[in-house]
Amino acid sequence: MEILERILGNGARVKIMRLFLLNRSKGFDSKNIAKRSRVSLDVVRRELKLLASVDFIKKRSKASLDWYFNSFFKYAGEFEDLLVLSDTLNKQKLLNNFKNVGQIKLLVISGVFIKNNHSRVDLLIVGDKIKRGKIEESIRKFEAEIGTELVYAVFSAKEFVYRLNMYDKFIRDILDYPHEILLQAKDLNLQVARHA
Repeated sequence: MEILERILGNGARVKIMRLFLLNRSKGFDSKNIAKRSRVSLDVVRRELKLLASVDFIKKRSKASLDWYFNSFFKYAGEFEDLLVLSDTLNKQKLLNNFKNVGQIKLLVISGVFIKNNHSRVDLLIVGDKIKRGKIEESIRKFEAEIGTELVYAVFSAKEFVYRLNMYDKFIRDILDYPHEILLQAKDLNLQVARHA
Protein backbone atom coordinates (compact mmCIF):
# COMPACT_ATOMS: atom_id res chain seq x y z
CA MET A 1 0.00 0.00 0.00
CA GLU A 2 2.95 2.35 0.59
CA ILE A 3 3.62 2.60 -3.16
CA LEU A 4 -0.02 3.50 -3.86
CA GLU A 5 0.09 6.11 -1.09
CA ARG A 6 3.09 7.73 -2.72
CA ILE A 7 1.59 7.67 -6.21
CA LEU A 8 -1.87 8.87 -5.18
CA GLY A 9 -0.76 11.38 -2.58
CA ASN A 10 -1.73 9.77 0.72
CA GLY A 11 -3.16 6.70 2.40
CA ALA A 12 -6.47 8.38 3.20
CA ARG A 13 -7.22 8.92 -0.48
CA VAL A 14 -6.39 5.29 -1.29
CA LYS A 15 -8.71 4.04 1.48
CA ILE A 16 -11.57 6.30 0.40
CA MET A 17 -11.19 5.45 -3.29
CA ARG A 18 -11.18 1.71 -2.48
CA LEU A 19 -14.27 2.15 -0.34
CA PHE A 20 -16.16 3.61 -3.31
CA LEU A 21 -14.76 1.16 -5.88
CA LEU A 22 -15.69 -1.88 -3.78
CA ASN A 23 -19.13 -0.54 -2.89
CA ARG A 24 -20.24 0.97 -6.18
CA SER A 25 -23.96 0.70 -5.54
CA LYS A 26 -23.83 2.16 -2.02
CA GLY A 27 -23.88 5.74 -0.87
CA PHE A 28 -21.97 7.07 2.12
CA ASP A 29 -22.16 10.26 4.13
CA SER A 30 -18.97 11.92 5.40
CA LYS A 31 -19.24 10.48 8.91
CA ASN A 32 -19.74 6.94 7.61
CA ILE A 33 -16.74 7.34 5.27
CA ALA A 34 -14.60 8.58 8.18
CA LYS A 35 -15.68 5.65 10.35
CA ARG A 36 -15.21 2.96 7.71
CA SER A 37 -11.90 4.27 6.41
CA ARG A 38 -10.58 5.28 9.86
CA VAL A 39 -9.71 8.76 8.65
CA SER A 40 -10.54 12.03 10.42
CA LEU A 41 -13.65 13.88 9.28
CA ASP A 42 -11.61 16.91 8.19
CA VAL A 43 -9.41 14.75 5.96
CA VAL A 44 -12.49 12.97 4.56
CA ARG A 45 -14.11 16.30 3.64
CA ARG A 46 -10.93 17.46 1.90
CA GLU A 47 -10.58 14.19 -0.03
CA LEU A 48 -14.26 14.13 -1.00
CA LYS A 49 -13.94 17.65 -2.39
CA LEU A 50 -10.93 16.59 -4.47
CA LEU A 51 -12.54 13.34 -5.68
CA ALA A 52 -15.75 15.18 -6.59
CA SER A 53 -13.78 17.80 -8.53
CA VAL A 54 -12.44 15.07 -10.86
CA ASP A 55 -15.86 13.33 -11.08
CA PHE A 56 -14.70 10.18 -9.26
CA ILE A 57 -17.68 10.57 -6.92
CA LYS A 58 -20.93 12.51 -6.99
CA LYS A 59 -24.10 13.15 -5.05
CA ARG A 60 -27.46 11.86 -6.25
CA SER A 61 -28.97 15.31 -5.76
CA LYS A 62 -28.01 18.66 -4.25
CA ALA A 63 -29.99 17.85 -1.09
CA SER A 64 -28.39 14.41 -0.68
CA LEU A 65 -25.79 13.87 2.03
CA ASP A 66 -24.61 10.62 0.47
CA TRP A 67 -21.69 10.37 -1.92
CA TYR A 68 -21.66 7.67 -4.61
CA PHE A 69 -19.09 6.35 -7.02
CA ASN A 70 -19.60 7.93 -10.43
CA SER A 71 -20.12 4.91 -12.71
CA PHE A 72 -19.32 7.14 -15.70
CA PHE A 73 -15.89 8.10 -14.34
CA LYS A 74 -13.54 8.04 -17.32
CA TYR A 75 -10.76 6.03 -15.64
CA ALA A 76 -12.90 3.67 -13.52
CA GLY A 77 -11.37 0.51 -15.02
CA GLU A 78 -7.82 1.71 -14.60
CA PHE A 79 -8.34 2.68 -10.96
CA GLU A 80 -10.09 -0.61 -10.25
CA ASP A 81 -7.10 -2.48 -11.71
CA LEU A 82 -4.71 -0.40 -9.62
CA LEU A 83 -6.57 -0.20 -6.31
CA VAL A 84 -8.72 -3.33 -6.23
CA LEU A 85 -7.38 -6.02 -8.53
CA SER A 86 -3.64 -5.53 -7.99
CA ASP A 87 -1.95 -7.58 -5.29
CA THR A 88 -1.60 -4.86 -2.67
CA LEU A 89 -1.97 -7.13 0.36
CA ASN A 90 1.07 -7.13 2.57
CA LYS A 91 0.85 -10.63 4.05
CA GLN A 92 3.39 -9.93 6.77
CA LYS A 93 1.35 -6.91 7.85
CA LEU A 94 -1.76 -9.10 8.01
CA LEU A 95 0.08 -11.65 10.16
CA ASN A 96 1.46 -8.91 12.42
CA ASN A 97 -2.03 -7.48 12.78
CA PHE A 98 -3.18 -10.72 14.44
CA LYS A 99 -0.07 -11.20 16.58
CA ASN A 100 -1.70 -10.20 19.88
CA VAL A 101 -5.13 -11.83 19.50
CA GLY A 102 -4.22 -15.18 21.05
CA GLN A 103 -2.34 -18.31 20.01
CA ILE A 104 -3.07 -18.45 16.29
CA LYS A 105 -2.73 -21.97 14.90
CA LEU A 106 -4.11 -21.39 11.40
CA LEU A 107 -4.72 -18.25 9.35
CA VAL A 108 -6.33 -18.76 5.95
CA ILE A 109 -7.16 -16.01 3.48
CA SER A 110 -9.67 -16.28 0.68
CA GLY A 111 -12.35 -14.13 -0.91
CA VAL A 112 -11.38 -10.49 -1.26
CA PHE A 113 -7.73 -11.23 -0.42
CA ILE A 114 -7.28 -13.55 -3.41
CA LYS A 115 -9.81 -11.82 -5.68
CA ASN A 116 -12.36 -14.64 -5.46
CA ASN A 117 -15.94 -13.41 -5.14
CA HIS A 118 -17.34 -16.92 -4.57
CA SER A 119 -15.61 -17.69 -1.25
CA ARG A 120 -17.65 -18.26 1.88
CA VAL A 121 -15.21 -16.22 3.98
CA ASP A 122 -12.35 -13.81 3.43
CA LEU A 123 -10.50 -14.90 6.54
CA LEU A 124 -10.43 -18.05 8.70
CA ILE A 125 -8.75 -17.78 12.09
CA VAL A 126 -8.10 -20.83 14.24
CA GLY A 127 -6.41 -20.67 17.60
CA ASP A 128 -6.50 -20.92 21.34
CA LYS A 129 -6.99 -18.25 24.00
CA ILE A 130 -8.51 -16.05 21.30
CA LYS A 131 -9.37 -12.50 22.31
CA ARG A 132 -12.50 -11.74 20.26
CA GLY A 133 -12.32 -8.00 20.95
CA LYS A 134 -8.78 -7.80 19.59
CA ILE A 135 -9.78 -9.81 16.51
CA GLU A 136 -12.68 -7.42 15.92
CA GLU A 137 -10.29 -4.46 16.21
CA SER A 138 -7.80 -6.04 13.80
CA ILE A 139 -10.56 -6.84 11.30
CA ARG A 140 -11.82 -3.22 11.41
CA LYS A 141 -8.28 -1.97 10.66
CA PHE A 142 -8.06 -4.16 7.58
CA GLU A 143 -11.57 -3.26 6.44
CA ALA A 144 -10.52 0.40 6.53
CA GLU A 145 -7.40 -0.33 4.53
CA ILE A 146 -8.96 -2.48 1.83
CA GLY A 147 -12.27 -0.63 1.61
CA THR A 148 -14.83 -3.36 2.19
CA GLU A 149 -16.34 -5.38 5.01
CA LEU A 150 -14.70 -8.72 5.63
CA VAL A 151 -16.49 -11.99 6.20
CA TYR A 152 -14.53 -14.04 8.70
CA ALA A 153 -14.80 -17.08 10.92
CA VAL A 154 -13.03 -17.80 14.20
CA PHE A 155 -12.69 -21.25 15.76
CA SER A 156 -10.79 -22.74 18.67
CA ALA A 157 -8.27 -25.35 17.54
CA LYS A 158 -10.33 -28.10 19.17
CA GLU A 159 -13.57 -27.04 17.45
CA PHE A 160 -11.81 -26.64 14.09
CA VAL A 161 -10.27 -30.15 14.24
CA TYR A 162 -13.62 -31.61 15.29
CA ARG A 163 -15.41 -29.91 12.38
CA LEU A 164 -12.64 -30.89 9.97
CA ASN A 165 -12.86 -34.54 11.00
CA MET A 166 -16.67 -34.45 10.70
CA TYR A 167 -16.35 -33.12 7.14
CA ASP A 168 -18.27 -30.00 8.14
CA LYS A 169 -19.59 -28.37 4.96
CA PHE A 170 -18.56 -24.85 6.00
CA ILE A 171 -14.95 -25.89 6.68
CA ARG A 172 -14.85 -28.03 3.52
CA ASP A 173 -16.12 -25.09 1.44
CA ILE A 174 -13.26 -22.97 2.72
CA LEU A 175 -10.50 -25.57 2.30
CA ASP A 176 -11.71 -27.21 -0.92
CA TYR A 177 -11.90 -23.96 -2.86
CA PRO A 178 -9.23 -21.36 -3.63
CA HIS A 179 -7.52 -20.14 -0.49
CA GLU A 180 -4.06 -19.38 0.81
CA ILE A 181 -2.65 -20.49 4.15
CA LEU A 182 -0.63 -17.67 5.72
CA LEU A 183 0.11 -19.41 8.99
CA GLN A 184 -0.18 -23.04 9.98
CA ALA A 185 1.03 -24.44 13.31
CA LYS A 186 2.80 -27.78 13.16
CA ASP A 187 0.26 -29.43 15.46
CA LEU A 188 -2.53 -28.66 12.96
CA ASN A 189 -0.46 -29.65 9.93
CA LEU A 190 -1.45 -33.31 9.84
CA GLN A 191 -5.17 -32.66 10.24
CA VAL A 192 -5.30 -30.05 7.46
CA ALA A 193 -3.04 -32.01 5.10
CA ARG A 194 -5.02 -35.20 5.64
CA HIS A 195 -8.21 -33.54 4.39
CA ALA A 196 -6.80 -31.13 1.81
